[in-house]
Order: sequence, then C-alpha cells, then structure tokens
Amino acid sequence: MNYANNILETIGNTPLIKLNKLTSELPCTVLAKYETFNPGNSVKDRMALQMIEDAEKAGDLEPGGTIVEGTSGNTGMGLALAATIKGYRLICVMSDKQSKEKIDILRAMGSEVHVCPTDVAPDDPRSYYSTAKRLASEIPGAWYVNQYDNLSNTKAHFKSTGPEIWEQTDGKVTHFVVGVGTGGTISGVGSYLKSKNPKIKVWGVDPYGSVFKKYHETGVFDENEIYPYVTEGIGEDILPKNVNFEIIDGFTKVTDKDAAVYTQRLAKEEAMFLGNSAGAAIKGVLQLKEHFTKDDVVVVLFHDHGSRYVGKMFNDEWMKKQGFL
Repeated sequence: MNYANNILETIGNTPLIKLNKLTSELPCTVLAKYETFNPGNSVKDRMALQMIEDAEKAGDLEPGGTIVEGTSGNTGMGLALAATIKGYRLICVMSDKQSKEKIDILRAMGSEVHVCPTDVAPDDPRSYYSTAKRLASEIPGAWYVNQYDNLSNTKAHFKSTGPEIWEQTDGKVTHFVVGVGTGGTISGVGSYLKSKNPKIKVWGVDPYGSVFKKYHETGVFDENEIYPYVTEGIGEDILPKNVNFEIIDGFTKVTDKDAAVYTQRLAKEEAMFLGNSAGAAIKGVLQLKEHFTKDDVVVVLFHDHGSRYVGKMFNDEWMKKQGFL
C-alpha cells in the first residue's frame, strides 16, 4: 500500500507547470513551481515544518508547548498543520490588511488569532511584530518562531525547493523569479541553484511600498520608500535576516493594480487559481522580458491558493473600489 503516515509527509515535491498564454510574447520557456499542491496550499508548509523540527532539536520547543508567530496567513497555516499533528498550541498574530479568508482558515485549523493594525511602525507595541514578541514573552513555555530572522526558513528551501527545481528542469533552469517577503524562498532556492550553476540569475519581485529594491541597489534603508500597499505576503518595511542580498541579482517593482489584475488573469487565461503574490510574480517575469533569450528556462514560484483571496482580488466589487477595474 502506498500512503503517507500523516499530512506532514505530503509536503514538497510540487509540480512544475508550463505557462502558455500569459507568456506568449516572451522568447523563453516559463515554468511555474506550483506550491499550492502542498497540503496547506502554500510554499510556507516547507519552512514551517523545518523551523518546528529545528526548534524541537534545539530544545526551544518542548512537548505540549505553545508556538507564537506573526504571519500574513500562509506560514500560520503551515504551522497549524504541524502543531495539530505534534500536539502544540498555536497563536497567530496577523495584520488587518490580510484577507478574512486567511483569518477564518487559521481559526478553523484550531489556531488562536490576534489581529493588529497594519499602518503602524514595526516597533510600535500595536504592530503584529511587537504583539507576537510580547505574547511569546508572557506565555510560559512559548516559542516565538520569527520566520523573518529564523534561518531554518532559508534552510528548508535549500534542502527541498531548490533541489526539486534543479531536478525537474534537468539542470536547465537559467532564471529564478519569486516575490520576496521573509526572504527564505529566494535565498534558499537561489543559494542552491547557484551552487549548481553560478550563472543562474535570481530575481526578486517587490511591491511599491517595500524597501527591498532600493536597499539592494544602494545599500540605503530608506524609510521614505515605506507606505501601505495592498499586495499580500511579499515586500517588507524591515530587513529580515533571511534575505540574502548577495545571491539576488536584482529586483523588479510591481504595482498593486498589476498584481491584482494579473492574479485574475492567471485564473482566466491559464486556469491557475492562485494568490495575490502570483499575480505580482508573473507580472515581474513579463517586466524582465529583455533579460531572456529563446534558450532560457525561467522558473517562477507561485506561493499560495486563490481561495484565500475570494473576497478581494477575485471580487470585482472590491477591485472596483480599489480602482483596479
């Protein structure tokens, strides 16, 4: 009989899927690393499990303990899968810009959810960063995950996602493009691919309102770059330790409108029902057209599932209110 012993054993080994219509004007082959095939419907299942396993080995997370994390939703879902199987209490702290679906799903999975205001500085006591740290310090036996600075995040993608892409493309991948949030995916995958072939180019997709692109190009952390934006799950107003700028060849900026519109287009033209960051990622690929040739194999990673955005990017009334339609 062929079966998994629990849901955690089904994480990883997601397919590569060729894009056709949206990329028809590009000279290269574009393949999507389709992470919604993970059991929690996102790439974050990989690093959530890795971070928990490493914390257990280090003695930071004791049996029956409490896991506390600030999340845009997907890491919370990955943590919820592992917490349920392993018997931990989970507290997720989220910003109020995240979709209602994400909050409802986490609660459905047994997580306690605290919602914090988005439009405050990271060090403001009301921010989801500060709230998560506070709760972890107040609760006996609690472990604060800190996906931004926890290098087990990058490790997960160096161990699994990167090798999968290399093997699935038979080593022919020439470019890797992905939205950057905590930095674990781009740093882990990018480091692995460049260890196999240093000529591979690694590109990050950054929303307007985030600091990554300017910092990468100038070394200046410019607070004037920071302002609220709608795109979920990518971009930051901090510099996470998981973002290894040395292995990133460049960033391209994508607007909220383009990210939202291309999220809809992926569903309607490629039958790919994906999250908001996928729209940003494919628009980023299209903006990088001049960097590709006919022999190139471009892998773009799609983070999560469209079910978490039904009330937003897949709701035409919401899109009209935002001025996107």
